[in-house]
Amino acid sequence: MKYQNIRKGIFLQRPNRFLARVAVDAKEELCHVKNTGRLGELLLPGAAVWVQEHDNPNRKTRFSLIAVEKDGVCYNIDSQAPNILAREWLASGKAFPGSRITDIHPEQKYGNSRFDLAFCRDGKRAFMEVKGVTLNQNGTGLFPDAPTIRGVKHVRELIECQKEDYEAYVLFVVKFETAERFMPNIARHPEFAAALLEARNAGVHVMAARCSVQPEQVEIVTEIPVELPESTE
Repeated sequence: MKYQNIRKGIFLQRPNRFLARVAVDAKEELCHVKNTGRLGELLLPGAAVWVQEHDNPNRKTRFSLIAVEKDGVCYNIDSQAPNILAREWLASGKAFPGSRITDIHPEQKYGNSRFDLAFCRDGKRAFMEVKGVTLNQNGTGLFPDAPTIRGVKHVRELIECQKEDYEAYVLFVVKFETAERFMPNIARHPEFAAALLEARNAGVHVMAARCSVQPEQVEIVTEIPVELPESTE
């Protein structure tokens, strides 16, 4: 996944979850934040950031905030990126070496649910929910960074897919290069961790993949271990 017209700036302030004030070429600009999560560990005053410049006269903001650097590590914070990256990874054949992946489609309905991706693996229908990860704790990617009722709902819906004899996957796309493993963030949302453990025990495939991240380009490079607790109690 590549971005065009990337500019470097300095993060100043986030007045609300949709907007940020960024100094670009020493001029303060109001930028759209492509992630409504808290990002409190990353968006700190003075942090180096990268923004995408747009030439659409109908936009309210000229720039979108794409990436941020912390301790020498670049983090992609575009919440639209994980679904695109997962689809590219599936299409490349690198996600499931030796398997035949066909009929990849985004935003597919199943019952009362809508999953991020649907595809066929060796002829069997599969659904996948994709989550982006930017929270880093000493090389461990953690999700979520805030309670996510919607995330719990998605994971439990995947269990229903599994019961109906579809393949079901949840993929955590870790968008920083130093990640060595993934774990659910029990401290931030124990219910999500419990749902994930329940899903794995029901046969849902819980996966995580690390990205190579540059301000202008990001791609999934390898799967990394998922460490789930034996219990969340």
